[in-house]
Amino acid sequence: MVEVLLEAGGQEVAVAESGSRAGTPTEYAPTDMQSSVENVEKLTVFSTLREEQPKFQHRIVAIEGDCILPDLGISMTDRATLMREVSIVFHVAATVRFNEKIKSATAINVRSLKDAINLFKEMPKLKSFVHVSTAFANCLHNPIEERFYDPPIDSDKLIDLMDCMDEKLLDDITPQLLGTWPNTYVYTKSVAENVVKKQAGSIPIGIFRPGVVISTYQEPIPGWIDNMYGPIGIAAGAGMGLIRSHHCDGSIKANLVPGDLTINALIASAWDVANNRRSNEDTPIYNYVSKDNPITYDELKEMSAKYGLLVPTKESIWYYSFRNTKYRLVHLFYVYFLHLLPAFIIDTVALCMGKQPRLLKIYNKIHKFMDVLSHFSTTEWKFTNEKLNELTRKLTNEDRKLFFCDMKEVVWDTYFQSYLRGIRIYILKDPIETVPQARIKWQRLYWMHQTLKLVVACVFLIITWTMISRVLVTFGYA
Repeated sequence: MVEVLLEAGGQEVAVAESGSRAGTPTEYAPTDMQSSVENVEKLTVFSTLREEQPKFQHRIVAIEGDCILPDLGISMTDRATLMREVSIVFHVAATVRFNEKIKSATAINVRSLKDAINLFKEMPKLKSFVHVSTAFANCLHNPIEERFYDPPIDSDKLIDLMDCMDEKLLDDITPQLLGTWPNTYVYTKSVAENVVKKQAGSIPIGIFRPGVVISTYQEPIPGWIDNMYGPIGIAAGAGMGLIRSHHCDGSIKANLVPGDLTINALIASAWDVANNRRSNEDTPIYNYVSKDNPITYDELKEMSAKYGLLVPTKESIWYYSFRNTKYRLVHLFYVYFLHLLPAFIIDTVALCMGKQPRLLKIYNKIHKFMDVLSHFSTTEWKFTNEKLNELTRKLTNEDRKLFFCDMKEVVWDTYFQSYLRGIRIYILKDPIETVPQARIKWQRLYWMHQTLKLVVACVFLIITWTMISRVLVTFGYA
């Protein structure tokens, strides 16, 4: 099921202070694996909700819309329903593709926000409007504080530019528009915050900036995930034996935040916006990051391997052998030697056997996906989060339990016990019942991997000895 890794399509994407998580090697022998499948329950995502609210689905009303269309593509009837019923708005809709075309990224990430604000300004019951941005919307600055920054271009000017130029010309001038901005995603998210700044004061509005959102910690079930963005795609590729090197400084802190805690913090921020109406100059901005409970990329790799190899996937094509590579030239060596060379050999054999060569094409897409992540995995940003912490202190003890969002209370070692299992089940669609078969395959791949390493080492020694012998003969020493 290697095709599952291609769904990201060039997508993004990212510890308790006490105690070390070091000590696990880059490669793991089968003897490291212990039984973990016995205690795994069959889990249904909405089972708890169905128990507590059997008819919850009847309380959800979906309406038709499209962020790429003017006025969000919402019909007049549905607009009237929104005006009559809605009091809290979460603006989460966005394209999160790092390499999205500038015209589409502007329409979805900038214009749709402006249209949404214009729509909801007319709502008589509106109590709170929260725009979900990203912690990296202002990535040209370091540190990143909970305040507005100057956008790369005024939001209205960018929208007008998109309207008056055809897409081909816009694609041609995109590098000039971006300048030092790494991609169209963070560029348009920065401009979107300018839309909020212009409207602040006219409605109760705030900005919520999450870090790199990954699998759930507790709710609706531990480890649930439905996308291949960022570290999820890397972990899936490494677990399948496809990805063996990632251009990443393992020592820097990855601002990872579990999905369920992120949603809880978002809900709490809406409550804070509604109860603490501020002036235009003091629009609440919440940086939701793991600053108070950091984890490095090396720790992410080590704990992913520690628990992921207990539940290998039967979809693996090779044994796990993954490393974070700080220096790009070294990473490129690994890419050519450990990715492209084996892919070329396998595709050549496939072609000779009359089969369709696939691996080089797959690696081409994987490398595009990894390249867009490298900027964010080789740079460390410092964040402030005083407003977010102030918000959590306002919550009652009961609300802190209901809307658990305190990153300081996350136990990363506990979290990663379900992280890779969730990727296996929900991304690779490999049920937990297949673990015994997967382990048999894993043993075979392990010995194939070790044998190949021995063969390569022998070939290297033979070539080295041959070259040394010729040098000795040339200079009369043998």
